[in-house]
Amino acid sequence: MNRKVLLIEPNYKNKYPPMGLMKLATYYRTVGDDVRFYKGDMRSFAVELICDDLINHLSIIFPEVFWKDYYPALFNFIKIGKYAILEEIEDPIFQDEAVLDAIKAYRKKYKDKEYFTNPRFDKVGITTLFTFYWDITIDTINFAKHLCKKPEDVMIGGIMSSLLPTEVYEATGIEPFVGLLNHPGDIDEGNNLIIDELPLDYSILEEIDYVYPANNAYFAYMTRGCVNKCKFCAVPKLEPQYCDYINLRKRIQHTDERFGARKDLLLLDNNVLASKYYNQIINEIRDCGFGVGATYTPPNEYEIMINNLKDSYNDRAYIRKAISIYREIMAKLKDSAEKTELYLALETAHCLYYYTASKEDILGLDEYVRPLYEKTHKPSKRKRIVDFNQGIDSRLITEANMKKLSKVNIQPLRIAFDHWNLRDIYEKSVRIAVKSGIKSLSNYLLYNFEDKPEELYYRLRLNVDLCEELGASIYSFPMKYHPINDKEFFMNRDYIGKHWNRKFIRAVQAVLNSTKGKIGRGVDFFEEAFGRDIDEFIKILWMPETFIIYRRIYDADLRSRLSGKYTTVTMHDCDLANEWWEKFRSLPPQKLELAKSIIALNKFKSDDISCNDKEVLEVLSYYTITRDEAEA
Repeated sequence: MNRKVLLIEPNYKNKYPPMGLMKLATYYRTVGDDVRFYKGDMRSFAVELICDDLINHLSIIFPEVFWKDYYPALFNFIKIGKYAILEEIEDPIFQDEAVLDAIKAYRKKYKDKEYFTNPRFDKVGITTLFTFYWDITIDTINFAKHLCKKPEDVMIGGIMSSLLPTEVYEATGIEPFVGLLNHPGDIDEGNNLIIDELPLDYSILEEIDYVYPANNAYFAYMTRGCVNKCKFCAVPKLEPQYCDYINLRKRIQHTDERFGARKDLLLLDNNVLASKYYNQIINEIRDCGFGVGATYTPPNEYEIMINNLKDSYNDRAYIRKAISIYREIMAKLKDSAEKTELYLALETAHCLYYYTASKEDILGLDEYVRPLYEKTHKPSKRKRIVDFNQGIDSRLITEANMKKLSKVNIQPLRIAFDHWNLRDIYEKSVRIAVKSGIKSLSNYLLYNFEDKPEELYYRLRLNVDLCEELGASIYSFPMKYHPINDKEFFMNRDYIGKHWNRKFIRAVQAVLNSTKGKIGRGVDFFEEAFGRDIDEFIKILWMPETFIIYRRIYDADLRSRLSGKYTTVTMHDCDLANEWWEKFRSLPPQKLELAKSIIALNKFKSDDISCNDKEVLEVLSYYTITRDEAEA
C-alpha cells in the first residue's frame, strides 16, 4: 500500500517493549507500508521531521556540502532558536545568506507547528499502558493525532484505552480500540491477517534511544485471558475470552530467521495452568530450545544487520544498529593502529553517526568491517531461562504439572500470593515446586487492597521462613493496589485501601526503596527491614520516614543487634528512633489517637498540622527531621 505509518509509545518508563506495536509493525510491513517507531519527547520528534526537511532542502541548494554533518547543530537551532549555535560552526557556508535564510525559515516552520498543518503520516498508532500514566499518555495522543492526515486513521490501543475508552475519547476526541486485534479486517477491511497472531517485529526497538530492561528475550503468549475473575485484576476486561493455546514454534522460527535468536523466553500468560493443552505447551517450550540445561550462543548481529539492510527491511533501524556495532568493534580493538584505521574508514564513509550514515555506505564497508567484527566478537554460551512473567495460579498447582514444568529452564517460578487467606494453598504449592526441583521462585504480593497491613508482613515472613527451611530462593515484590477504573484515582497513585493510611503506604515504600523493591532470602536482612515480629513491623509503619531509611544512625538497639555484622560508626549515630517511640507510645489514649490521625496523613509541615497539644506536638517534631539532615 506504501502508506507512511507512525507507531508511538509514550515516553514513560517501562520494562517490556510494546508487543502490540511490534505486531502492528509486522502487519504494516507485510502489506507494503513504510513503518516508523518512536518513543521519546514528541516535540523532539517534530524537530526531527523539520530538520530532515531542512537538510534535504539545503542539499538541493548546495549539493557539494554534506549537510548531514551539521545535523546536531541544525537540530538544536530549530528546537531552541539561539543564533549562538550557528555562530559556533566554523564552515563559511553558514555565512551565506541563502543558507541562513533557509535555516531561519525552517525554524519558523517549527515555531508555527507546520508539522500539524501539513501532516505527513497516513496512519498513526499509539499504545497505552497503565492508567496512572494518564497525563503523559493523553499529552502524547493529543500531539500525535495532528501528525496524521485524517483523524479517523489515528488508532489508540493498549491497556489504558481498553479500560477507560470513554475517558480517553473525552480527553482526545479519538475513539480508542478496545481489546485485542484478533479478528480479520481490524485494520484494513478485506485483509484476512489476524494481527494478534502475527510475529513481533523486533527491529523497531533498534530505532529508538530507549533501552528496555528486558531486551534479550522472545516475548510471547501461549494462552490468552484467565478463567478467574479476581476483583482487583484487569485481565477479564482486557482479555475476556480464555484461549487455551497459541503456537510458539512458528514465532520463534520467524524471529530467529529475521532478527536472530533471543536468550530468554518471557511469556505473559495470565493463567497457563488452566489450559487443557498445558502439557503440549511445556513440550513446545522445551522443543524450542528451553529444556533443562539449555544454553544460548549470541547470534552474529553484524550478519543480521547486513542481511536486513540488503533486504531493505527497516533501513532506519539497521543503520542505527550498524553504528552501534562499529562502536563496539572500536572499543574491543586492542591494536591502536587498527583502531585508528577503522575510525578513518568510518569517517570517510560518513559512518561515525547514524544521522550521517547511509545504507549504501554501510554495505560498501562490509568487506572491510566484517573480519574486524569476527575478530572482536567471540560469543560464549549462556544459560537460557523461561519466565511466566504474570505468575502461576497456586490453586491449580499439582505435583504432576510442577514435575512437567521442571523439564524447562523456569527461572523464577512466579506463584501468586495475593492475600493471606491463600497461605495454606500457597505454602503447599511452594513445597510441591521445590520438591519437583524448582528452587528459584518469586511472587508479587498485592497490598493496599482489602488486606490489613499485618497481612503483608505475614506473607513476607512466610516466604523468608520457607527459604530457610527448604533451601529455596524466593523473591517477593510487594505491589501497591491501584484501582483501574475509579475516576477519582485512575490518573494518579493516591488510592488508599480501607485498612491502610498514607503514612503506612509511605513507610512500606521507604523500606522497599532500601531493599530495591524486593525481599529475598535471609532472616537478618528481612528483620532489619521489616522487623522481628508484627509489633516491630507496626512500629516501623508509624516511625518517622527518616528514621526508617537511616535506622542504623537513629536506632541504637538495631546497631547493637547487628554489631557483629555492621561495624560502621558515624558521628551522627544516636537513639532518636527509640526516644520517639517511648514518647509516642506513652501518650494517653486520647492524645495517641489524635497523634495517629495526624501522622496517618503523612503531612508534617507546620501549615499542615492543626494541633495545640504540647505532648502531641513533641511527638510530631520527630517527623520534621529530613533526609538532608540525616545525610549532612
